[in-house]
Amino acid sequence: MNLSIILACCWAIVANVLAMMPSDDNHWRRAYLLIAAGIPILGYVTYQNGPWWGLAVLVAGMSILRWPVIYLGRWLRGLVR
Repeated sequence: MNLSIILACCWAIVANVLAMMPSDDNHWRRAYLLIAAGIPILGYVTYQNGPWWGLAVLVAGMSILRWPVIYLGRWLRGLVR
């Protein structure tokens, strides 16, 4: 099995464990940390396994970190208007 897929699975497990812990700031600090760690892992998965696996890992990460994606979409929609 590829190391990049193992790293992506570990990232998903850590993200779910962090989501279960209580937080004072609605988990935003943890989300920033997960995004900073997830981008290089996503690049590594795409490099090692190809764009389809990279897309699958991107969708999985976006489902875990959905609120930052929703706020990014709202911000981009505000720029277009």
